[in-house]
Amino acid sequence: MSEIAIRAARPGDARGIARLDVETWRATYAGILATPFLVGLSAQRREVGWASVIEREPRDVRVAVDGDGEILGFGSCGRSRDAREFAGEVFTLYIAPDWQNRGIGRQLLLALFARLVAQGCASAIIWVLRDNPARFFYQRLGGREVRHRGFVVGGKRIEAAGYAWRDLPRFLETAARADGAPEP
Repeated sequence: MSEIAIRAARPGDARGIARLDVETWRATYAGILATPFLVGLSAQRREVGWASVIEREPRDVRVAVDGDGEILGFGSCGRSRDAREFAGEVFTLYIAPDWQNRGIGRQLLLALFARLVAQGCASAIIWVLRDNPARFFYQRLGGREVRHRGFVVGGKRIEAAGYAWRDLPRFLETAARADGAPEP
């Protein structure tokens, strides 16, 4: 496997993120969300949205790129939209289907958690569709299912589960030790 780098997004990344966003939604949510909705997703519209997010705060968006600069995964984070219990939130985390199960998602999640901690967020939540098998990824990385909520996507009511980490600094410290980093 070529070397993968995790870095903050740049304005020129919006197109690659948008393309991957649509591709992963179609692959991940086939059979979960309505087919007409998935077919109607537009990389062009998503590019405009991602360009705006990156322009507003590029450090809140992380990309995983290969040696050629191709975007293999991306994620975004920020202050929780519902900050009652968790200070931070991971809004998105997607890896290209051909690159899943290679550790890229874990690297991106850790980078997003580090960004949240740098912003003063000691805890975080991520919402995952309950029918999305990726929820097991969050469980394996220590996320605890703490909430449920429903919302409408493409005209269909969907149930989501919130996975949380209550102590991000400690989690990052433990992850660094597991990766073989020297203790401070």
